[in-house]
Amino acid sequence: MAQKLIPTDVTVMKLRHLSLSTRMALLSLASVLCAVLVGVLVLALRVADLVEEEMGLRALAIARTLAQLEVVQKSVSLPQGAEAIQPIAEKTRLATAAEYVVVTDMEGTRYSHPVAERIGKHVTDADFSRALSGEEFVSRAAGVLGPSVRAFVPLKTEEGTRQVGVVVVGILTPTWTSLLRALQVEIYPAIGVGLVIGLLGAAFLAARVKRAMFSMEPEEIARLLEERTAIFQAMGEGIIAIDREGRITVINAAARRIIGCTEEVVGKPIEEVLPDSHLRRVLSTGQPEWNQERVLQGTVVISNRVPVRAGEAIVGAVSTFREKSEVHRLAEELTGVKALVEALRVQNHEHQNKLHTIAGLIQLGRHKEALDYIYEVTEEHQKVVSLLTRQIGEPCIAGLLAGKYGRAKELGVHLEIDPATNLKALPVMLDRGALTVILGNLLENALEAVRDGPPEKRKVYFGMFDGPEGLTITVRDKGPGILAPQRELVFRPGYTTKGSERGLGLHLVHRSVATAGGTITITSNEEWPTVITVTVPRARPGRKSGGAAVHYHGTHYGAHH
Repeated sequence: MAQKLIPTDVTVMKLRHLSLSTRMALLSLASVLCAVLVGVLVLALRVADLVEEEMGLRALAIARTLAQLEVVQKSVSLPQGAEAIQPIAEKTRLATAAEYVVVTDMEGTRYSHPVAERIGKHVTDADFSRALSGEEFVSRAAGVLGPSVRAFVPLKTEEGTRQVGVVVVGILTPTWTSLLRALQVEIYPAIGVGLVIGLLGAAFLAARVKRAMFSMEPEEIARLLEERTAIFQAMGEGIIAIDREGRITVINAAARRIIGCTEEVVGKPIEEVLPDSHLRRVLSTGQPEWNQERVLQGTVVISNRVPVRAGEAIVGAVSTFREKSEVHRLAEELTGVKALVEALRVQNHEHQNKLHTIAGLIQLGRHKEALDYIYEVTEEHQKVVSLLTRQIGEPCIAGLLAGKYGRAKELGVHLEIDPATNLKALPVMLDRGALTVILGNLLENALEAVRDGPPEKRKVYFGMFDGPEGLTITVRDKGPGILAPQRELVFRPGYTTKGSERGLGLHLVHRSVATAGGTITITSNEEWPTVITVTVPRARPGRKSGGAAVHYHGTHYGAHH
């Protein structure tokens, strides 16, 4: 059988379904109500103490006044003394609203009392012995009519040298409950005003909190946090976030794997995990950094770093990074397809032109010239295709070179591919995507450099040689060359002499070669005004990649970029 919920459990479940603003309002009302009630109670107790103290002083003054009366002093111890003392005591009691006024001798025999039957009887109160010893004091007592204070004053004669009795005056004191009843007219409005103020304050605070939490309930925030945490951990990209002091606040599993972190690092300074981290720079400048290459624990990664803002203030920074090899593996198919599509497009355009030429020769009756042209075209095409398929082990690279060869034909440029060109295997730090970037940009720059020149200058040489030490790529052109001042600038992002939206090609080449630990050499001679040689080592370089070494040699002829 299902266990029945007790009322407390039902109340808790109902409260959990209330909105945050409602719960805050209820909590504020309860807090204000409790504060007001506690304040009223403390005030009532304090007022009761003050009233009791005042009543004690009043009773003490009455007792002292009676003790100074000569008739009272002389009548104590006389057989008929009560006849003289009782009228005086009763008149004093009625005039001062005291509960009782009692005069006794040293034996404790009463000479006055509100109840006449008790006159002549002995006092049995424990405090009476202190008064017989000459001590004047005030004490509390709880009687039938309620609590009271009693003043004990010694009754003395002969100029106060001999004690002959005791005067006791008792006055009823109000309790804190009676004070509350007396003050209820003032208390109830105060509680109402306090509750209204508490309700308004709770509504204002709830609205501010809701705005700060994007109008979400705490349960929604907790669920969103759990979902975000699960997403962070499931992402293939590494994520590291720091606060404004540079302490790590978030690190996911991918980041731990890439940087080789096995211990708990949340809360530690970022420099203890990544000594050369650039997140501090982003934190101070507030400028994002996109697609930055760097080496982490021997792994080349592509990193994005952005500041985290709360309004206008920078409260932290986040870095996302992924292994470059993974990025290229995901893009290899697309890169290869783009190269092949470009090659097919160029070849299709070229073949259309050739077919039009052949059709024209046939229509003109030049059958022998048409046949010779077909043999010439077929031989040239087969020669290039045979070279690339036989000596280039990467289909994507072979497709790229075939496409560039066809583009050169379109532009009227003679592209000479060295017969010794070969590629058996890629170097360790160079993947197909990076090599495609290097070859594509170097060849495209060379073709554009010579396309507008005279026919004898429209020549480009390409050679790629795979040796035991590494891969060497050489691109030469007969263009105007690169001036010395420009050689220091051509690899910078955005620098160009070709108009807007250009200037990234050689920068991408430089970055890819730098990541692979290679070098770029720019030379020139009388035959070839521009010679660019890229060398990439076969094995992993022993140093961290910070930039490709660029060398400049030779005489300078003109300028182009």
